[in-house]
Amino acid sequence: MHAPKNNSAQLLIVSGPAGSGKTTVCEGLLRTEAQLERVITTTTRPPRGAEVNGGDYHFLEAEEFEARIAAGDFYEYARVHGKHYGTQKKAVQDKLEAGINLLLNVDVQGAASFRAAAGEDPLLAGRVTTVFIMPPGLEALKERLEGRGTDSVDEVQRRIEVAKSEMQEAKHYDHLLHSSTREADLVALQAIYRSL
Repeated sequence: MHAPKNNSAQLLIVSGPAGSGKTTVCEGLLRTEAQLERVITTTTRPPRGAEVNGGDYHFLEAEEFEARIAAGDFYEYARVHGKHYGTQKKAVQDKLEAGINLLLNVDVQGAASFRAAAGEDPLLAGRVTTVFIMPPGLEALKERLEGRGTDSVDEVQRRIEVAKSEMQEAKHYDHLLHSSTREADLVALQAIYRSL
C-alpha cells in the first residue's frame, strides 16, 4: 500500500498519443496500486455496452454539460467527434480532500489545462504530476494502431498526424516515459507513482 510521502493526496496525469499504450499502462497501475483511483470523467456520448453512470463516466445531456461549462465546473473539457468530454472539478476535489490518490488519462490539451489550474487552485498546488508516454517512434506507433484493427487507413494516418503535434508537447511534462513493452512501461509508471 502506497501513501504519498508528503501525506497529501496526489493527482497523477498521464498523456500520450493514440497507440502509445497509455490506457493499458493506466489500467495496470490501477490494478497494482490499492490506494489509487481513476478520475471519473464526464461525457455527452451515450453509454456503451455495460458502462455505468458514475462508474465508467458521468453521462450528461449536452445542455447540462454546456451549463456546467458556463458555471466553471470543469478543469478541462473538449469536443471530440461531436461529443463533449471533460473533467469536473468536483470529481477531483472531493477525492483529494478525502486523501485519495487519483489517476487521470487525458490528452495534451487537458494536461495543459490542469497545469494552469494547479497554478491557481490551492487544492491542486503541489499535487499534480504529469507523465507523457513517448512511443518508440512514428513507425512503431503506426504498427500499433494498425495492429489494433479498429481504425481505417485514413484514421490511422490522422492519428499519426495528431501524434506528431502531441509529441511536441512532451517537454512540458514532469516525466517522460519512453515506451518499450507493456511490462516495462508499467514498471516505469509504478516507479514514478511510488516516488510521489
